[in-house]
Amino acid sequence: QVQLVESGGGLVQAGGSLRLSCAVSARSFSNYRTGWFRQAPGQEREFVAAQSRNGETIYYSDSVKGRFTISRDNPKNTVYLQMNSLKPEDTAVYYCAADYSISNLYASADMSEYLHWGQGTQVTVSS
Repeated sequence: QVQLVESGGGLVQAGGSLRLSCAVSARSFSNYRTGWFRQAPGQEREFVAAQSRNGETIYYSDSVKGRFTISRDNPKNTVYLQMNSLKPEDTAVYYCAADYSISNLYASADMSEYLHWGQGTQVTVSS
């Protein structure tokens, strides 16, 4: 059973930074591609960032490009989302997702392509 546990959320002022972590309990984590999604109150869950299993393919939503960075540490079975220059509109519950991938280079922004999800961590950015 693959489990994902996010941490690192909290309250931060606009312009500040946070780093989210996602611990993934999976055998052969290096075979999993990963992604981050978020859901603001009253809105649908949306794509934030995605990374292939070898880390070489990375996608970002236009709203976070240049401010957020997705990364992974395979020996630690952990995925990160570094968030800089935070804005009030970044306020949401952030979810980590993972799925087994046979491709080293494939990454996906499509929520339906992820089987495993974390419980989410709240990020609140005050103005």
